[in-house]
Amino acid sequence: MRLLSGFLFFLLLVGCSNQNHVEKLNGTWELVAQEIGGMKLPVTASLNQTLVINGEEYSMTAESVDKGTISANETQLDIFGTDGPNAGKAFKAIYKLENDKLTICYNLSGDSYPEEFSTDGKAMFFMATFEKAN
Repeated sequence: MRLLSGFLFFLLLVGCSNQNHVEKLNGTWELVAQEIGGMKLPVTASLNQTLVINGEEYSMTAESVDKGTISANETQLDIFGTDGPNAGKAFKAIYKLENDKLTICYNLSGDSYPEEFSTDGKAMFFMATFEKAN
């Protein structure tokens, strides 16, 4: 019984920890810069693209709408698409939040987390920088 109680307490801590990390990402974010495989994309490619994070759900509006779930720890994200062009796909990413600026570096192959905020020489790495919308 003591072992079961300890395990349940551990699960509660893990669940609360994930929720706290995701909560700080909540809100509407406007895309301001992006790059893939070491190549910066034109600023015009970022216009009118928004990311909304609400709890453990996200919605990315660009040419189409992509929706899914997100979980986070201090530095890493696990993203799973449920609707839109990324439905059924899982991505691993790292993130940093500095004031009202959110930078996410994704490994689009989904097999490992990026080790740094760089896409140089990595065709399947995508990095996006967002600013919190007012």
